[in-house]
Amino acid sequence: MVAVELRLIDGEAEALDAAVGPVEFEAGCMERWQDSLTARAFSQRTIDGSVPVLERFLSRCGCPVWQVSRDDIDRVMTDLADGGLAASTRSGYLQIFKGFYAFVEARHGVEVEQRFGVVMVNPVDAFNSPAHVGSGLEATRPPPTPQRLEDFFAYSREQIATARKYGTAARDYTLFRTLYHAGLRSDEAARLDVTDVHLDRGPFGKLHVRFGKGTRTLVPGPVGCLSWTAST
Repeated sequence: MVAVELRLIDGEAEALDAAVGPVEFEAGCMERWQDSLTARAFSQRTIDGSVPVLERFLSRCGCPVWQVSRDDIDRVMTDLADGGLAASTRSGYLQIFKGFYAFVEARHGVEVEQRFGVVMVNPVDAFNSPAHVGSGLEATRPPPTPQRLEDFFAYSREQIATARKYGTAARDYTLFRTLYHAGLRSDEAARLDVTDVHLDRGPFGKLHVRFGKGTRTLVPGPVGCLSWTAST
């Protein structure tokens, strides 16, 4: 048996400021969480959008973040669903909450227990989280092959020639081609305007992504399909 020697070390525990209540402490945690997002290279736009979402979510829970229970998550997510919010929006709410909860638990979990007598246990589990593409489900459906994509675009071109509403069919074809060639997200492509298309810039043209994520603004555009639909 290995002998274990215990030694008493002189020192004083750091006194907690009793004047700091739950509201003030949570607000301080939120400020430090925002600093951590900046340190992890999140854009200011993302941070500015995340804070009010987190505040609304916690307001619906009706308690500080360290007191949120599984029942609270179940209730809030059900209320959001009943309110007509899409699954992707609800998932976004929950992801922001999870990130903040994980930060408080990792950085201030011990202090929370000392101040408020609460041992933090993540209330989000597999039974109150909306299904999301990042949950591993995408592994069950392989991406389309290049040949399948070519067949898809060939079919879309044929539909334009016989479509009752040419403008709608041409718009859809151009949108899918833009997603394919420029690598845009669907929301980024949907918010493009005619003035964002610059066919004379570079060998492939340029798209001005005014509502892109991060700092991306100009990306190569599929000049072939854009000019084809404009002239047909």
